[in-house]
Amino acid sequence: MWIKLCKVNDLKEDEIKGFDVNNLHLIAIKKGSEIHVLDGICTHEYYDLANGFILEDRIICPLHLSQFEISTGKVVNPPAERPLKKYKTKIEEGFLFVEI
Repeated sequence: MWIKLCKVNDLKEDEIKGFDVNNLHLIAIKKGSEIHVLDGICTHEYYDLANGFILEDRIICPLHLSQFEISTGKVVNPPAERPLKKYKTKIEEGFLFVEI
């Protein structure tokens, strides 16, 4: 099922934007011409990654400094051991949609 998340123009380069949809907390990150949507809660300890920060190609959880690759959700630095789920996206008529 595809869900409309936001206007593409609402996303700024290297900014983490959080969304609550269908009982999920997601984050969207624009990197260049690509937009990535991932689970928005750190897999190490419950923390909202919309409050995290970006360093190059990684999102960093400020709680314990776990790092995840933005393009895949893969863990780059512990203490997290499980990756973030990455969601498929599409853009239609200026809106970002995510497949749930």
